[in-house]
Amino acid sequence: MKRSEINALVRDATRCFQKAGWTLPPNPRWDVTDFGLGDWQTAGLVLVNLAEEPEYCEKLMYARRGMATPAHCHAVKKEDIVCRWGELSIQVWPTAPDQGGFPFSINVNGAPREVVSGAVLTLSAGERVTLLPGVYHEFRPLSDECVMGEVSTANDDLNDNFFVNPRIGRYAKVEEDEPPIVRLVSDSAPTP
Repeated sequence: MKRSEINALVRDATRCFQKAGWTLPPNPRWDVTDFGLGDWQTAGLVLVNLAEEPEYCEKLMYARRGMATPAHCHAVKKEDIVCRWGELSIQVWPTAPDQGGFPFSINVNGAPREVVSGAVLTLSAGERVTLLPGVYHEFRPLSDECVMGEVSTANDDLNDNFFVNPRIGRYAKVEEDEPPIVRLVSDSAPTP
């Protein structure tokens, strides 16, 4: 990704957060990614790490219509993905997506819901889905813009993201074409 694209997405996310009533903390930790695929308009996400503690993590996320977070799971992390503003589509599988379409239970808004592997859930503002370790998920906005939240157990982006597509990397490769307006988590992250 070009730094100018990252800067533009940070500006867009900041504007959208403000429009949705979210005030960022001082010195937020930004993360803008194209998942190493080089096309943030189809596989991309803007994240702000609000809390990173040994026991828990909280993130605020932004995406435009067309931007997807590709199918992945976590071996350790349990998380709630919350639609904070806009409308969100999230597809879920209890195991790797190529393992078949069998039924399983997943918590939506705190209540168990029976779904079939590969089910697509639609979340409106305020709604959430709880993802246990091993549950694969892929999400994307249905609205022009979407603000999402993540509340989870401890977060390890380098070692606890398992993507279906083996070409995916967690962080974008940055082409410096203008000065950064924020420092990204990946600006100091070791290369996996």
